[in-house]
Amino acid sequence: MTVPSRGPNPEPPADDHTSADEAAGVEETSSSPGAGAPGPGDTPGGPSGGDAVAADLPDADRDGSPDQEPAPDTAPDRETAPEADAGTAPGTGSDGGTDAGTGAASGAELSEAEAELAAQRELRARIERRKAEKEAPITSGSKLSGTAADLLAAVRAVESGETSGSTFYDTPAPAAPPVPRSAPAASQAPRDPVAGPVHRSAAGEQGGPRPAAPGAVAAVRAVLAEGGAPEALAGRVADVLGEGADGVLREDPWQLLSVPGVRPEQADGFARALLGADCGPGDERRTAALVTWRLERAALQGHTALESSSVRGALAELSVPDPDEALRQAVADGAVLLFQDGGGPDADADGGTGDEESAEQPEAPVLLGLDRYALAEESLADGLARLARAGADTRWGDGDAGTTELIRAVAASGLVVHTGGEAARAEPIALADAAEALGLRAVVAVHSSQGHDGPDRAMVTVSGLLSGTQGPGRDGDGALALDLLVVLDAPRLDVETAAMLVESLPDGGRLVLSGDPGELFSAGAGRVFADLLAARVCPQVASRTPDPGPIGELVSGIGIGELNQVESPGREVVIVPVRDAGEAVHRTVQLVADSVPRAIGVPTEQTQVITVGHGGSAGTRALNTALKQRLNPGPGRFGGFDPGDRVAYTPAPGRTVPGTVVSADAEGLRLECADGPVTVPKDRVEPAVRHGWAMTAHQAAGMRWPAAVVVLPGDAAQGLSRSWVYTAFSRGARHLSVVHGADQALPRAVADIPSQERTTRLRPLLEGLLAPTP
Repeated sequence: MTVPSRGPNPEPPADDHTSADEAAGVEETSSSPGAGAPGPGDTPGGPSGGDAVAADLPDADRDGSPDQEPAPDTAPDRETAPEADAGTAPGTGSDGGTDAGTGAASGAELSEAEAELAAQRELRARIERRKAEKEAPITSGSKLSGTAADLLAAVRAVESGETSGSTFYDTPAPAAPPVPRSAPAASQAPRDPVAGPVHRSAAGEQGGPRPAAPGAVAAVRAVLAEGGAPEALAGRVADVLGEGADGVLREDPWQLLSVPGVRPEQADGFARALLGADCGPGDERRTAALVTWRLERAALQGHTALESSSVRGALAELSVPDPDEALRQAVADGAVLLFQDGGGPDADADGGTGDEESAEQPEAPVLLGLDRYALAEESLADGLARLARAGADTRWGDGDAGTTELIRAVAASGLVVHTGGEAARAEPIALADAAEALGLRAVVAVHSSQGHDGPDRAMVTVSGLLSGTQGPGRDGDGALALDLLVVLDAPRLDVETAAMLVESLPDGGRLVLSGDPGELFSAGAGRVFADLLAARVCPQVASRTPDPGPIGELVSGIGIGELNQVESPGREVVIVPVRDAGEAVHRTVQLVADSVPRAIGVPTEQTQVITVGHGGSAGTRALNTALKQRLNPGPGRFGGFDPGDRVAYTPAPGRTVPGTVVSADAEGLRLECADGPVTVPKDRVEPAVRHGWAMTAHQAAGMRWPAAVVVLPGDAAQGLSRSWVYTAFSRGARHLSVVHGADQALPRAVADIPSQERTTRLRPLLEGLLAPTP
């Protein structure tokens, strides 16, 4: 039976007395999400994409950190401060009483986050040393021409004192010869394992997520109160700006933009309250902060750089009187870097100047980027090029006809890309087994161990490998002690993680990056896997192993832009039509609590709900509230959580670890996760832990469960794309239920919206380094 289309007069929803199986549609609904959808010429009825989710959508589904991500540029900005799902701190009850004692977390052992941060610092130092030792370092600006060359020349003239900054656009300077630039040691901002990148301040670089002293927080609170800003921001401001944060804010109030969630209009109001008539829209402090803010915001959306025209337009919208001068000053001050190397999705379309010569060879767009992503991308390109240049390895045999295509590729090259779906993961795993049979040291790394770590092959997570908590450890040179590294879920690698991973490989090591190109890009900045595929600088092995069953057939069609109806004799795919978000929440709870366990045989704890964003009437917050009330009601006595609650823990941006609450004590909230027990310190619970019965697709990417319930309310239309649907629908191994209220938005997204483009520089860097010698 097909799903009924929802016209102008839909049938009334089933009441609460309807049987769970009937209401959930397990017995009577179609096995195709596209069934019953209005045709191209029809007028869709029912809910349409609106603003309810737009304000909270969908980039919470991007970086994995609770409520700290901005929405896409087409959606309104988020609230100033992240909304906390947790109520009180662990160890306090809802009435403020203490349940499990107080005190700070013990410092006797490094936590997973601290170990990861220490490993990142060490690897960044190695990256910087390695780049400094290169005989021919990457030269920034060597390929600039036209406006970009004029801008670079003017910047150098200002730096040398030959001209003043005010003469830049009036009299463009001639192109200056390229100056080699090594990686700046102090430019790479460290990452807070929970809160993200730690921003620079006048007091210097911050080395990690060390909470500010109470006195410093009190001083910041006083400045915030004086400027009319929420005093609740004091702790985060002190953490981000470091020692002397109160003085930094008084000197430059727009540094408030360094705190995630603060919007320009709020920073402007704060500055006016502190500075009065001494500030204006063209204040250099304001323009510098806005340029950095725009690029940081772009990084949260996946870009490692932006076209200068885009940044210039954003500054104009923010009432900067002279955007060109603001950009020139930002480059001159070193706040941003300038590139023209062909990066970005529109490099071939928008870079021309209009004359005949440029029409034949369009000028690449001028890009602006933050130094941390420039360093990571250039280091990654260097490392990948080093691997790709590695010759044949005789230890892999002579590549006779009995070996697989993947083994022959690895024997011939140090860098190999492997593509395929879930079933194809067996091929690179078999490669690792074959390597060990040859006496080689092989490691298989995954994004998350949830749903993937089988009994036949021990795997490690990428984060555990880099932090040293998992894997073979390191040799005397600091490189990983292995001969072959196979990385599954490679689309989940952001540019910074990939750079650290490649720099950790020993000389002579082999790297295989394997993944499904149809899935969502990484939560962090960059699109490493897609750029490497597009550059075609190494062997690429495409699996011919299809994913089995109705779910595999459905997802395969989505991958090529088709939303097909599939036969589902065992109810592997079920569509549950709903009229509004309220009914979507109600039906989701019924599916998880009753229908799927009874009709499909998958327990509630093995069923994962996936939705588009955290906010909205059917986002993760609304769904988790309803699911907790049904599945594990309680007062939230441990910082909003109770023993038995399913949670999503974010130890680092872009990485979500599912777990279950066990208890809480003076050290923090104790969780049981797939990799073992985890204790989240009390001061990290609010920003890093949320309830986890429902997740976004970006959070769930790289993980699998026996059953998945995907919720598509009508107001989620803005967040849908082919890659989103592909990723969400493939999270269930045995069963997929789709709570469908998006009408035409679903087939339209699958057919017409492949994925959100990202502006990156990795592909042109790789092509430049590995271009064939004439």
